[in-house]
Amino acid sequence: MQRFFLLLIAIAALGFSGWFGLHAFGGGQPLASVPIPIKPPENLPDTAAEWRGRIDYRALDQQLSDLAQRPEMAGLAVAVVEDGELRFVRTYGVADKSTGAPVTPQTLFRWASVSKTATGVLAAALASDGAIDLDRPVGDWRTSLRLPGGAEARVTLEDVLAQRTGLTKNAYDEKLEEGQSPALLRASLAAAPLQCEPGTCHTYQNIAFDTASEILARAANEPFANAVEDRFFRPLGMVSAGYGMARLTGAKDWARPHRGHDVRAVKEAYWRVPAAAGVESDIVDFATWMQAMMGDRPDVLPQPVLQLAHRPRVGTARLYGGTLRQATGDAAYGLGWRSFTYGGHRLAGHSGAVAGYRATMIFEPATRTGVVAMWNSDWGFPFRIPFTVIDSYHQRGDAGWLDLSELPPARGRTDATPVARDPLAP
Repeated sequence: MQRFFLLLIAIAALGFSGWFGLHAFGGGQPLASVPIPIKPPENLPDTAAEWRGRIDYRALDQQLSDLAQRPEMAGLAVAVVEDGELRFVRTYGVADKSTGAPVTPQTLFRWASVSKTATGVLAAALASDGAIDLDRPVGDWRTSLRLPGGAEARVTLEDVLAQRTGLTKNAYDEKLEEGQSPALLRASLAAAPLQCEPGTCHTYQNIAFDTASEILARAANEPFANAVEDRFFRPLGMVSAGYGMARLTGAKDWARPHRGHDVRAVKEAYWRVPAAAGVESDIVDFATWMQAMMGDRPDVLPQPVLQLAHRPRVGTARLYGGTLRQATGDAAYGLGWRSFTYGGHRLAGHSGAVAGYRATMIFEPATRTGVVAMWNSDWGFPFRIPFTVIDSYHQRGDAGWLDLSELPPARGRTDATPVARDPLAP
């Protein structure tokens, strides 16, 4: 009899976890029919007693706590993977300054341009399946993209994903923010100025990059967002991860965008180029994505697929600015993927920025150690967080990346440009 009741309890628990996976994050769409592991919040390494490893997590926690107190900040969520294992998850500040609602491990933030990493690996996966040819000109797919001089007839899907269209940086992003149609803007790029001959240099794009959403949807025989969610997010157990403004704002726990003390209106512009900047998730699922990018889940993302996506295709200028710009080098871009050197080590990942949100995913492939962080403000200073963590892992002295004493006196309000830039770009 006791076993019978235990069995009933187990069945009920499985049913509840399935319902939770379908409904907890505000989405009404059915999920793919795949096993969806649920990580109970109590298993997260979110207290000092659970922090283990080479990294000084107590010092990091204090630095992040101090950082979150700055008036430029609202909320912050950070997770660290060390030697391939999730070792640190912490949240700070508020999801909404107008209500004081705190950031939690379940708070949804936007990935912004880190979304390009999902696009790149989907392209690599479909290429490995034989469903697409990365070397095929985008014009063969009859997409909406038109380039100066009819260059779409020779620019390949690989060129688009590696940001080799030749267009001037962030071409027509301001028109996207004004509400114009992404497809019409892609067509009008035929008249846009060029920075270099198409296919010959790296020039960062959002609207042109989103041409991939048209091609990959056709190759996968389903909408682009569904293809990413069904192939990657659901099998990885990333039940909070998905696409679309309504999915974010309909969730029970989501971070409002801020500029200084002000809560900003949510703008849909960059969700309309989903391949470039369409993903949102909580911090735990963001960390799960980084682990998958490290090779932790070969059943979902085999090593050959990751290698195809991550392999550098084109060199880029030095990344970041100021002293951090001088500390990095040998920068390159793959398929929606950045890599560069820092302190004698090769790092990889991507960062992103849209109005009121910032996100970063930077790790060292050789040690499978890195950081994901998301915050709901326009301030760029927290992009330094991964470098503090990498330094701690390698037992290097504190380079002062998170030293707040070097900042100008805090002011009550801050301003920042609202466009979807890649903050790593020069």
